[in-house]
Amino acid sequence: MKRALISTTALCLLAGGPALALEPSWPDLQDALYGDLALTSGAGLIEIDAPYRSELDARTNIGATVEAPAGRLLESVTVILDENPMPVSAVFTFKQPMGRFDFDTKMRVNGPTPLHIVAKTTDGQLIMSETFVKTSGQGACAAPPGTDPEVALATLGNMDISVTEYGAAEKLSSLVKISMADNLNYVKQMTLNIDHPSHSGMQMDQISLLYIPMRYVETVSIGVDGQDYLEMTGSISLSENPEISLSVPADVQVVDVLMSDTDGTEAREQYRVTGF
Repeated sequence: MKRALISTTALCLLAGGPALALEPSWPDLQDALYGDLALTSGAGLIEIDAPYRSELDARTNIGATVEAPAGRLLESVTVILDENPMPVSAVFTFKQPMGRFDFDTKMRVNGPTPLHIVAKTTDGQLIMSETFVKTSGQGACAAPPGTDPEVALATLGNMDISVTEYGAAEKLSSLVKISMADNLNYVKQMTLNIDHPSHSGMQMDQISLLYIPMRYVETVSIGVDGQDYLEMTGSISLSENPEISLSVPADVQVVDVLMSDTDGTEAREQYRVTGF
């Protein structure tokens, strides 16, 4: 269902062609994704981490720290790059509802665009925060692949996982009214690097001059200590060889990752935290 919604929205926007630059896409996106549901302000709850202007459009850092309102828990967090060909760029769905969540991803930003982060609580409340990202004009979604497509296939699905002390604890502490020491005890940071060409379907093979078929990371399922933790639904907005960092429990001992792409390829990797 999520994939159908994302793809339909992308096709509609692509059909609009140059009109994208003339009128904002957000009203139509909001209507398509949320209908008549109210989106409340995420001020004080969602802190977006994105550059004013991306230095490398094909690998732009997009992240956020999200805290649930008092008395509620988070069910999902959605990243929307309004003017990207596939605007719904990533959806994090929590198998274990949580009070706060922090993530960073490397994404393609195809051109200047509003960026919306929408969090959904387990009782259906929608919380939204927005910013604007300028680009360097490189047209990231149609930019040629950084590696030869055949070479990329040879390592597709290889994954590297690490779990470290949280490097952005001060960012979390700015939102959550607790001490940084408590914050460090609450979470660690998991970083996942995936070998995948993340073909957008808009890139041209530089030898044959034919378009390379779309193929991207569709889902990343993460388990913590034998329990389902979250699932990320991807899109062509994920950069080539995606990098994803996110918060995990501080006492995590084992992380399991299952990656599936749009061609049906699956890959698994496990990481055991040092000391356990």
